Amino acid sequence: MRPMAEPPFDPDAVPAEAVLSRGGSGLRLAWPDGETGALSAEALRLACRCAWCTRDRIEGLFPARFEAVCVTRLDPMGGYAVNLGFSDGHARGIFPWSYLRDLVRQDAGEDAARPARAA
Repeated sequence: MRPMAEPPFDPDAVPAEAVLSRGGSGLRLAWPDGETGALSAEALRLACRCAWCTRDRIEGLFPARFEAVCVTRLDPMGGYAVNLGFSDGHARGIFPWSYLRDLVRQDAGEDAARPARAA
């Protein structure tokens, strides 16, 4: 078996910084190329793609909201991902850095598409 010529993940997707906000209400990310973003704990919980969450989505049992959920744990996974633990006890999801970057970009695109609220 020959070794892989390139890593099996996108090294550019690995953030230079990943910081949980006080109380675990969100995750701030910054990449070496200057891109930054933040994701709320609820958005992260809703974005979990583990087998349990996927099954619940298929069966129509996945909640539409996770109000007041917090991130309680952030554990690196082999340099390509992070395992997040949540205050509701869920800790099965592995979030690849590339997936988190896509979520940040998606969130930024949705923010740009939203009309400004009147004050």
